[in-house]
Amino acid sequence: MVSHRQSTEPSNEAAMIKLIDKASRMVQKVAQPWLTQLVLRIALAVPFWKSGMLKWHGFLQLNDTAITLFTDEFQLHLPGGPYHYPMPALVAFLSGCGEVTFPVLLILGLGTRFAAVGLLLMTCIIELTVPDGWPIHITWAAMALGIAAWGPGRISIDHLFASRVRGS
Repeated sequence: MVSHRQSTEPSNEAAMIKLIDKASRMVQKVAQPWLTQLVLRIALAVPFWKSGMLKWHGFLQLNDTAITLFTDEFQLHLPGGPYHYPMPALVAFLSGCGEVTFPVLLILGLGTRFAAVGLLLMTCIIELTVPDGWPIHITWAAMALGIAAWGPGRISIDHLFASRVRGS
């Protein structure tokens, strides 16, 4: 009986390994790098786009709320602080521009790595402003770093440009 158990265990183990390998290959077929890169770009773009759209009253016209937030509400939590933002109207304007421009570039996949780094820097500043928001901010930082490291993927203008350069 002991010899029978020993002879069936390796086959059960081998079957389990084959099943795990098959399941892993199925997951890998779904989670293609190009799809992962596209989803990362969209996922990072959405919260910044939404925030950016709330800051504008018209073309290049910030609304009063955006300026008030940077003047009265938002502060940088640095050692010895918190400190008010210097030049709050300018910071609000630059923030609004970045929150609208970088997501558009990400969605298009144009200058993607630079847009991701821009949003990473904005995330760092947001973290200094809202330190308790780190669980969300770290996910934004991780997405931005992933995009910066591995690029936009096949479904992007950057990829189209790169393939044309390689082809010529």
